[in-house]
Amino acid sequence: QVQLVESGGGLAQPGGSLRLSCEAYGFIFSSYDMVWYRQPPENQRELVAEITRGGTINYADSVKGRFIISRDNAKNTWYLQMNSLRPEDTAVYYCNRRPAPFNWGQGIQVTVSS
Repeated sequence: QVQLVESGGGLAQPGGSLRLSCEAYGFIFSSYDMVWYRQPPENQRELVAEITRGGTINYADSVKGRFIISRDNAKNTWYLQMNSLRPEDTAVYYCNRRPAPFNWGQGIQVTVSS
């Protein structure tokens, strides 16, 4: 079955770290760009980070220097390492591919609070 399976997330204190994972099934992982989006409460979904097929990486200004996106083509998995977390990072996080993105799933809740 062609799908993405997200894992990780949860509750972290300000300044803490979390790692999200997204595993791909049923398609040639290395043929796609892989992205992370997030949707804060009562806000629009926004792009957080992307890593292209060629390895080019881009981040939203709000997470530069704190988040790290990476991919492991051998494991069909990509990751979002989130460091120095802030309350404003609280959101539902989503992974997806590009082109031919999947319909948005339930995502992973990340809550940053003391």
